[in-house]
Amino acid sequence: MIEFFYNAAPNPLKVSLFLEESGLKYRPIPIDTKRGDQHTDGYRAINPNAKVPAIKDGDVTVFDSNAILLYLAEKTGMFLPPDQQRGEMLSWLFFVATGVGPYSGQAFHFRNMAPEKLPYAIKRYHYEANRHWQLIDDRLEGRRYMMGDKYTIVDMAVWGWAPRIPFVLEEETAFERLSNIKRLLDELDSRPAAGRAHELSKSHKFQVDMDDTAMRNLYPQIFAPDVA
Repeated sequence: MIEFFYNAAPNPLKVSLFLEESGLKYRPIPIDTKRGDQHTDGYRAINPNAKVPAIKDGDVTVFDSNAILLYLAEKTGMFLPPDQQRGEMLSWLFFVATGVGPYSGQAFHFRNMAPEKLPYAIKRYHYEANRHWQLIDDRLEGRRYMMGDKYTIVDMAVWGWAPRIPFVLEEETAFERLSNIKRLLDELDSRPAAGRAHELSKSHKFQVDMDDTAMRNLYPQIFAPDVA
Protein backbone atom coordinates (compact mmCIF):
# COMPACT_ATOMS: atom_id res chain seq x y z
CA MET A 1 0.00 0.00 0.00
CA ILE A 2 1.21 3.49 -0.85
CA GLU A 3 2.08 5.76 2.06
CA PHE A 4 1.12 9.35 1.27
CA PHE A 5 2.69 12.15 3.31
CA TYR A 6 0.54 15.25 3.02
CA ASN A 7 -0.92 18.43 4.44
CA ALA A 8 -3.64 20.80 3.20
CA ALA A 9 -1.41 22.85 0.86
CA PRO A 10 -1.83 22.98 -2.96
CA ASN A 11 0.91 20.51 -3.86
CA PRO A 12 -0.31 17.59 -1.73
CA LEU A 13 -3.85 18.29 -2.94
CA LYS A 14 -2.83 17.44 -6.52
CA VAL A 15 -1.60 14.03 -5.42
CA SER A 16 -4.72 13.45 -3.32
CA LEU A 17 -6.78 14.01 -6.45
CA PHE A 18 -4.83 11.43 -8.43
CA LEU A 19 -5.02 8.86 -5.66
CA GLU A 20 -8.77 9.33 -5.37
CA GLU A 21 -9.34 9.33 -9.12
CA SER A 22 -7.26 6.19 -9.67
CA GLY A 23 -8.61 4.14 -6.81
CA LEU A 24 -5.11 3.20 -5.67
CA LYS A 25 -5.00 2.00 -2.08
CA TYR A 26 -3.06 4.37 0.12
CA ARG A 27 -2.48 5.32 3.72
CA PRO A 28 -2.47 9.07 4.38
CA ILE A 29 0.12 10.29 6.86
CA PRO A 30 -0.29 13.93 7.91
CA ILE A 31 2.81 16.11 8.11
CA ASP A 32 2.12 19.31 10.02
CA THR A 33 4.72 21.68 8.60
CA LYS A 34 3.84 24.51 10.99
CA ARG A 35 4.67 22.20 13.89
CA GLY A 36 7.90 21.11 12.19
CA ASP A 37 7.09 17.48 11.31
CA GLN A 38 9.00 17.91 8.04
CA HIS A 39 12.28 18.52 9.87
CA THR A 40 12.39 15.20 11.73
CA ASP A 41 15.13 12.74 10.81
CA GLY A 42 12.49 10.18 9.84
CA TYR A 43 10.80 12.45 7.34
CA ARG A 44 14.05 13.85 5.96
CA ALA A 45 15.02 10.28 5.11
CA ILE A 46 11.94 10.26 2.86
CA ASN A 47 12.32 13.78 1.48
CA PRO A 48 15.69 15.43 2.11
CA ASN A 49 14.12 18.73 0.98
CA ALA A 50 11.76 18.64 3.98
CA LYS A 51 8.65 19.48 1.94
CA VAL A 52 5.32 17.81 1.28
CA PRO A 53 4.07 15.79 -0.47
CA ALA A 54 6.01 12.55 -0.69
CA ILE A 55 5.05 8.92 -1.19
CA LYS A 56 6.50 5.52 -0.38
CA ASP A 57 5.43 2.76 -2.74
CA GLY A 58 7.10 -0.36 -1.42
CA ASP A 59 10.83 0.21 -1.89
CA VAL A 60 10.25 3.30 -4.05
CA THR A 61 10.23 6.79 -2.55
CA VAL A 62 9.15 9.80 -4.60
CA PHE A 63 8.98 13.46 -3.60
CA ASP A 64 7.89 16.64 -5.42
CA SER A 65 4.22 16.73 -6.37
CA ASN A 66 4.60 16.71 -10.14
CA ALA A 67 7.18 13.90 -10.00
CA ILE A 68 4.67 11.93 -7.94
CA LEU A 69 1.90 12.60 -10.46
CA LEU A 70 4.10 11.39 -13.29
CA TYR A 71 5.25 8.32 -11.34
CA LEU A 72 1.68 7.32 -10.45
CA ALA A 73 0.40 7.96 -13.97
CA GLU A 74 3.12 5.76 -15.45
CA LYS A 75 2.58 3.11 -12.77
CA THR A 76 -1.14 2.85 -13.52
CA GLY A 77 -1.27 3.94 -17.16
CA MET A 78 -3.98 6.42 -16.16
CA PHE A 79 -4.47 10.13 -16.90
CA LEU A 80 -1.83 10.26 -19.61
CA PRO A 81 -2.36 11.65 -23.12
CA PRO A 82 -1.72 9.64 -26.30
CA ASP A 83 1.95 8.82 -26.88
CA GLN A 84 2.32 11.48 -29.57
CA GLN A 85 1.46 14.15 -26.98
CA ARG A 86 3.95 12.96 -24.36
CA GLY A 87 6.47 15.72 -25.05
CA GLU A 88 3.77 18.37 -24.96
CA MET A 89 2.40 16.92 -21.73
CA LEU A 90 5.83 16.95 -20.09
CA SER A 91 6.37 20.55 -21.17
CA TRP A 92 3.18 21.75 -19.49
CA LEU A 93 3.61 19.54 -16.44
CA PHE A 94 7.05 20.98 -15.76
CA PHE A 95 5.87 24.48 -16.65
CA VAL A 96 3.51 24.14 -13.69
CA ALA A 97 6.25 22.60 -11.53
CA THR A 98 8.99 25.14 -12.25
CA GLY A 99 6.92 28.24 -12.98
CA VAL A 100 3.32 28.36 -11.79
CA GLY A 101 3.90 26.90 -8.34
CA PRO A 102 7.15 28.68 -7.41
CA TYR A 103 6.13 32.09 -8.75
CA SER A 104 2.72 31.86 -7.10
CA GLY A 105 4.30 30.91 -3.80
CA GLN A 106 6.89 33.67 -3.95
CA ALA A 107 4.33 36.28 -4.99
CA PHE A 108 2.31 35.46 -1.88
CA HIS A 109 5.39 35.23 0.34
CA PHE A 110 6.99 38.56 -0.53
CA ARG A 111 3.69 40.41 -0.28
CA ASN A 112 2.42 38.81 2.92
CA MET A 113 5.12 36.95 4.85
CA ALA A 114 8.50 38.56 4.22
CA PRO A 115 9.79 40.63 7.15
CA GLU A 116 10.82 43.37 4.72
CA LYS A 117 8.47 44.70 2.04
CA LEU A 118 10.79 44.81 -0.95
CA PRO A 119 9.04 46.62 -3.82
CA TYR A 120 11.13 45.03 -6.56
CA ALA A 121 10.62 41.47 -5.25
CA ILE A 122 6.89 42.08 -4.86
CA LYS A 123 6.65 43.51 -8.38
CA ARG A 124 8.74 40.78 -9.99
CA TYR A 125 6.94 37.81 -8.47
CA HIS A 126 3.50 39.34 -8.95
CA TYR A 127 4.31 39.97 -12.61
CA GLU A 128 5.64 36.47 -13.18
CA ALA A 129 2.81 34.74 -11.33
CA ASN A 130 0.27 36.70 -13.35
CA ARG A 131 2.14 35.96 -16.61
CA HIS A 132 2.29 32.24 -15.90
CA TRP A 133 -1.39 32.02 -15.03
CA GLN A 134 -2.27 33.96 -18.16
CA LEU A 135 -0.34 31.38 -20.22
CA ILE A 136 -2.37 28.61 -18.60
CA ASP A 137 -5.60 30.45 -19.37
CA ASP A 138 -4.49 31.02 -22.97
CA ARG A 139 -3.66 27.33 -23.31
CA LEU A 140 -7.18 26.40 -22.21
CA GLU A 141 -8.82 28.69 -24.76
CA GLY A 142 -10.76 26.39 -27.07
CA ARG A 143 -9.69 23.27 -25.12
CA ARG A 144 -11.64 21.39 -22.50
CA TYR A 145 -8.46 20.29 -20.75
CA MET A 146 -4.79 21.26 -20.91
CA MET A 147 -4.10 18.46 -23.38
CA GLY A 148 -7.30 18.85 -25.37
CA ASP A 149 -10.13 16.38 -24.83
CA LYS A 150 -8.21 14.11 -22.42
CA TYR A 151 -8.20 14.72 -18.66
CA THR A 152 -4.59 14.26 -17.53
CA ILE A 153 -2.16 14.85 -14.69
CA VAL A 154 -1.48 18.32 -16.12
CA ASP A 155 -5.03 19.34 -15.21
CA MET A 156 -4.52 17.92 -11.72
CA ALA A 157 -1.34 19.95 -11.37
CA VAL A 158 -3.18 23.14 -12.38
CA TRP A 159 -6.14 22.32 -10.13
CA GLY A 160 -4.00 22.13 -7.00
CA TRP A 161 -2.90 25.75 -7.25
CA ALA A 162 -5.78 27.39 -9.15
CA PRO A 163 -8.07 28.10 -6.16
CA ARG A 164 -5.32 30.33 -4.71
CA ILE A 165 -5.18 32.66 -7.72
CA PRO A 166 -7.20 35.53 -6.15
CA PHE A 167 -4.94 35.42 -3.07
CA VAL A 168 -1.71 35.00 -5.03
CA LEU A 169 -2.52 37.95 -7.28
CA GLU A 170 -4.38 39.90 -4.58
CA GLU A 171 -7.21 40.30 -7.08
CA GLU A 172 -10.67 39.20 -5.96
CA THR A 173 -12.05 39.25 -9.50
CA ALA A 174 -9.11 37.43 -11.13
CA PHE A 175 -11.33 34.63 -12.42
CA GLU A 176 -13.36 37.10 -14.43
CA ARG A 177 -10.41 37.50 -16.78
CA LEU A 178 -8.97 34.01 -16.24
CA SER A 179 -12.29 32.44 -17.14
CA ASN A 180 -10.84 29.37 -18.85
CA ILE A 181 -9.03 28.40 -15.65
CA LYS A 182 -12.24 28.96 -13.68
CA ARG A 183 -14.12 26.70 -16.09
CA LEU A 184 -11.54 23.92 -15.61
CA LEU A 185 -11.53 24.41 -11.85
CA ASP A 186 -15.32 24.18 -11.67
CA GLU A 187 -15.40 21.01 -13.78
CA LEU A 188 -12.76 19.24 -11.71
CA ASP A 189 -14.32 20.38 -8.45
CA SER A 190 -17.56 18.73 -9.52
CA ARG A 191 -15.86 15.33 -9.70
CA PRO A 192 -16.45 13.04 -6.68
CA ALA A 193 -12.71 12.40 -6.40
CA ALA A 194 -12.07 16.11 -5.90
CA GLY A 195 -14.57 16.18 -3.06
CA ARG A 196 -12.80 13.28 -1.39
CA ALA A 197 -9.42 14.97 -1.87
CA HIS A 198 -10.72 18.10 -0.17
CA GLU A 199 -12.18 16.00 2.65
CA LEU A 200 -8.80 14.39 3.24
CA SER A 201 -7.16 17.80 3.61
CA LYS A 202 -9.75 18.65 6.28
CA SER A 203 -9.62 15.29 8.07
CA HIS A 204 -6.56 16.16 10.16
CA LYS A 205 -6.40 19.15 12.46
CA PHE A 206 -3.33 20.89 11.07
CA GLN A 207 -2.08 23.94 12.94
CA VAL A 208 -3.62 27.09 11.51
CA ASP A 209 -2.03 29.85 13.58
CA MET A 210 1.15 31.38 12.20
CA ASP A 211 2.90 31.71 15.56
CA ASP A 212 6.64 32.11 16.16
CA THR A 213 7.23 28.35 16.04
CA ALA A 214 5.39 28.05 12.73
CA MET A 215 7.41 30.93 11.28
CA ARG A 216 10.64 29.25 12.33
CA ASN A 217 9.57 25.91 10.83
CA LEU A 218 8.32 27.36 7.54
CA TYR A 219 10.76 30.23 7.03
CA PRO A 220 13.99 29.36 8.86
CA GLN A 221 15.94 31.82 6.68
CA ILE A 222 14.30 34.68 8.56
CA PHE A 223 16.06 33.59 11.74
CA ALA A 224 19.31 32.36 10.22
CA PRO A 225 22.41 34.54 10.67
CA ASP A 226 23.37 36.68 7.69
CA VAL A 227 25.91 35.10 5.36
CA ALA A 228 29.07 37.16 5.11
